[in-house]
Amino acid sequence: MNKQPIVWVFGDHLSPTQPALRQYPNAPALYVWDTAMLARNQLSLKRIAFVYECLLELPVEIQRGHPVDVLSAFAQAHNTNTIVTVDSVSPRFQQHCQRLSEKGFAVERLTPEPFVKIDQDRDLKRASRYWRQIQAVAFTKTESS
Repeated sequence: MNKQPIVWVFGDHLSPTQPALRQYPNAPALYVWDTAMLARNQLSLKRIAFVYECLLELPVEIQRGHPVDVLSAFAQAHNTNTIVTVDSVSPRFQQHCQRLSEKGFAVERLTPEPFVKIDQDRDLKRASRYWRQIQAVAFTKTESS
């Protein structure tokens, strides 16, 4: 198979400056609307629209279905067995990576740049708790801002 990877854009990294898109700017890129996750989590229309607007700024193809199945078909269509993505702490992401590996795909996980640097453990169960923990650091000017 071809050594040119595909890029998997996962929902935690919807930025045009994310590492996978920067490192492989000419690789085919894909975002998958995870239909099972959408049904289970019942995201609001506002949240779905926000994600979609972020995706419109990225050089990605957007598909819908089970991520492992859709990514497998996309990789095969591009004659590759290498999938590059940005690592995530999401348990669902970890499961998808494991299943892709079991199917024979090489999943290269790039390390994301931290949004903010904080010394304490983060509570990632709820976005509101996370933002309360980091708001003082996130909105403080740094030397580069």
